[in-house]
Amino acid sequence: MEETVKDYKLIFEKEGVYLHTNAKKTVQETGIPGFIRIVERAGVPALEWSPLEDEGHSAPAVLYSRKDGEGGEEDTNFDPGYEPDWAVISTVKKDREHAQVKDSGQWAFSLPLSELYSLRRARFSLGRNFMVLMSRGGHPLPPLHFHRGGTRELLRALQHYIILDQSPVDGRLFLAYPRDSNSAAFHQSFDKLQILEDGGSDIVSRFIHDPYATTFGGFSKVTNFFRAALRPPETSVTQTNQGPGLPSQPDDEPGFELITCGVELGPRPAVTRGRALDQWVEFLDSEGRVKEPQKVKELVFRGGITPPLRKEVWKFLLGFYPWKSTSTEREDILRVKTDEYFRMKVQWKSVSEEQEMRNSLLRGYRSLIERDVNRTDRNNTFFSGNDNPGLTLLHDVLMTYCMYNFDLGYVQGMSDLLSPILFVTQNEVESFWCLTGFMELVHQNFEESQEAMKQQLLQLSILLKALDPELCDFLDSQDSGSLCFCFRWLLIWFKREFSFEDILTLWEVLWTRLPCDNFHLLIACSILESQRGELIGSDHDFNTILKHINELTMKLDLQTVLREAEAIYLQFVCCKLIFFGRLSTLVSDAVQLGGFFLILSIFGHLL
Repeated sequence: MEETVKDYKLIFEKEGVYLHTNAKKTVQETGIPGFIRIVERAGVPALEWSPLEDEGHSAPAVLYSRKDGEGGEEDTNFDPGYEPDWAVISTVKKDREHAQVKDSGQWAFSLPLSELYSLRRARFSLGRNFMVLMSRGGHPLPPLHFHRGGTRELLRALQHYIILDQSPVDGRLFLAYPRDSNSAAFHQSFDKLQILEDGGSDIVSRFIHDPYATTFGGFSKVTNFFRAALRPPETSVTQTNQGPGLPSQPDDEPGFELITCGVELGPRPAVTRGRALDQWVEFLDSEGRVKEPQKVKELVFRGGITPPLRKEVWKFLLGFYPWKSTSTEREDILRVKTDEYFRMKVQWKSVSEEQEMRNSLLRGYRSLIERDVNRTDRNNTFFSGNDNPGLTLLHDVLMTYCMYNFDLGYVQGMSDLLSPILFVTQNEVESFWCLTGFMELVHQNFEESQEAMKQQLLQLSILLKALDPELCDFLDSQDSGSLCFCFRWLLIWFKREFSFEDILTLWEVLWTRLPCDNFHLLIACSILESQRGELIGSDHDFNTILKHINELTMKLDLQTVLREAEAIYLQFVCCKLIFFGRLSTLVSDAVQLGGFFLILSIFGHLL
């Protein structure tokens, strides 16, 4: 059925808005002139863009319909003038279904305003400002450039349908909320909360025990708190007569001032690495218990483990043996675990070919495992050559893991996690149970929904924005702001980025869970920051950035990366914030940086 005039209402229209089909990737300009509109279709507001060539010559250059007050009185005599442009950007919102971005033609789009998640101003490497849209469902759209201005009026029109609130991490990022009765009341109620006044001294304990309730209960105050804390002292915001919730504009437009993204982290301290753990017996008491587990972990974090001790210490780090177990208890554990392992192994070994033909899931797992085993670390002597017993062990342990966790089964990449463990233990049973311990840490990486991977990439993006907003802007300008090229890093913990020997050291450092649970994200930040000189100011586009990152394989110095990652951690720990009306460190020794990442994680759900 065709759309009727009654169902359609034009709220705002602006000509001279260029859609860029990724001009930075080609020598020639690839901007397509067109119209940006806010329309209501059957009462549902949407932001739309269509190319000029589809409009004929009947569309006026600028149409603006502004409602004043509840009466809905419209004013069409409005000159939008000129002002610097903005950028709209967003991240994937979890835990609910989203409307698909409606495409018409190759480049035209229509995005319901309920699916717009945030608004961010950015100035990219060619000096232009873009509007880069992404829906809550994660559907990216090409960047838009307002060649003739008009973005402030677009924002004012948007304000009739959405609420904009500044991000706590990036002064140029504004969160978008639907302006319906429920969400408006919800938003207004934030301003009445006083979580930083007297009586709020238990906020940290409430935040740790019930982070989501605490965050949702005081998000506006938390937002303002982080906004003030993460902005450099010399930066200020000019108060204007703009509408409530409307973000400030750049200072080259009268009455507005540019809010830059700055984080007062202080100097990055120098960090030194220590010696590898080379003594083990001295940490055991007369019954074989580990006397000081935390000291062992600290030594491992500081310098790793010498090769002769890895086989024993890894079994503690990965939970095969409890730290407080005696030698006798460990013998009992090994006996029980050995029996349990072989009972599970018999399950898949006893499946006949006829049975497997009727079990597509098991057949699929076996096919994937056989394919991956034949290409996993074949340069390592333990897995090299044909008919190598190491390959047989790799295959059997992975097949048995399918019996242990049939819901997850086998996913590509798991063979990369097992091979170093099998190389160190050289024992089928011990390698299996160490793998289960490792998978307890990373199993969400391999879930079909990929929600954990999306969340980690989001957290990494937030961290990098705080550490190096210029690098983030450059990556955004080259369609690389999602950091998708870091996916492999996080999925298998940098397994293919470092040498095999370096991975043994890196993983044992990460297994200590020191100094925070998300230390692998700081390692990723360290690597990205080390490449900023190569990336910024270069001719890299999306493809060459991806190529450059992939070519870092085996070229990174692990000790340098670890030093810088720890230094970044210390920057966050030493970051001074005004908390509860007094100067305090962002993270106490008790909370560790894990608490800060908890904050980032929660904001990650809201951004």
